[in-house]
Amino acid sequence: MLTEICNYLKNWFSRKDERHYGNIRISAGVLFCEDTMIEIADGQYFRIIGSILSDGVYKYGTDELADEEFDGAIWLMRVPTDVIAITGEISEWMEKYGGVDSTANSPYNSESFGGYSYSKSSGGNAESALSGPAWASAFGSRLARYKKI
Repeated sequence: MLTEICNYLKNWFSRKDERHYGNIRISAGVLFCEDTMIEIADGQYFRIIGSILSDGVYKYGTDELADEEFDGAIWLMRVPTDVIAITGEISEWMEKYGGVDSTANSPYNSESFGGYSYSKSSGGNAESALSGPAWASAFGSRLARYKKI
């Protein structure tokens, strides 16, 4: 979920000097860039880019990674604790409201009976309703300060 949230925010909470590019190797949970071990604090989040098996955000020492070698990048992240807390809340919200048949996941209110049916947008227009994931409507205001343009 954190990968999706960071993508939505266009913010990976990473500094340019903490990004490693080149030949990346993952071996027994240890990450190497150009044969130099990448130092990651236990519990720190990091992003993998360019992997066939492991693209996304992981928490070091918690998440298991597949052994592989690829040309890509590892970005060390400094995710604020309140973003982590909101991520948990979004996950709970998705479990409750995020199903395929959920009205929270759809921008339309609709009704059909007889051979007649209609649909209407739930707010604004269909384009604005479809502009982001459903959870963004519920949590967007709390995440807004972290969103980059």
